[in-house]
Amino acid sequence: MTETTKSTTTKEPETVKQAAPKATAAPVQKKNGAPQRGVGGNRGGRRRGGRDQRPKPEDDGFDQKIIDLARVTRVMKGGKRMRFRAAVAVGDHKGKVGFGIAKGADVSMAIGKASRKAKKGVVNVQTFNETIPHEIRHKYKAASVLLKPSGKGRGVKAGGAMRVILELAGIPNVTGKMMGSPNKMNNSKATIEALAALKKKKAKKK
Repeated sequence: MTETTKSTTTKEPETVKQAAPKATAAPVQKKNGAPQRGVGGNRGGRRRGGRDQRPKPEDDGFDQKIIDLARVTRVMKGGKRMRFRAAVAVGDHKGKVGFGIAKGADVSMAIGKASRKAKKGVVNVQTFNETIPHEIRHKYKAASVLLKPSGKGRGVKAGGAMRVILELAGIPNVTGKMMGSPNKMNNSKATIEALAALKKKKAKKK
C-alpha cells in the first residue's frame, strides 16, 4: 500500500494593529475649593471674557439730557492730548434733578462718567401747587439766575440750560431768567443750587 502524505502549510501569525490611545484632558484640580486652570486654559468650564454673563444695569427711572459737549486738548511733554468733556443733567420729572461734568477718552465714556456723577449729586426740589414755593435769586461764579412762581397752565418760561433743568425736575409752571454769564455749565449749576435752596411752604388753613 502506498502511503499518502498530506502536505501541511504553516500560516504566519496575524498581527493585530491596535489603535493608539487618545489623549485625554487632565481633570480640573481643585485647590482650596477654587477650580484651577486645566488643559486648554479653561477655568471650571467657564468662558473667559463673556460679556453676556454680566448683569445688566437696572433702570433707575432717571432721564438724562446732554447740555454741553466739547473737545478739549491738553499740552503735554509728548504733544497734545485730546479728550472730550460732557455736561449732563439727569432727573426723574418727579422732583429730583442733578448735574455733572466729566471728561473721557471718547464721547460715550465722557457722557457715562458725567451721568454717574450727576446721579450722585441729585437734589430734591420743593414744589407747591404745581410751581415753586417762592421767588429766589441765586448767583454761582459769573452766572446769576432768577426763578419766580407761576400760575397753573402757564408752563415753563425759561430758555437755554435753565429750561432743561426745570423740565427734568418736573416743575410744570415756573418762570426763570438768566442774568449774567451765558455759560451753560455755570447757569446749570446756579439753577440746581437755587432749586436746592427752596424752602417748603405750608398750606394755609381755611
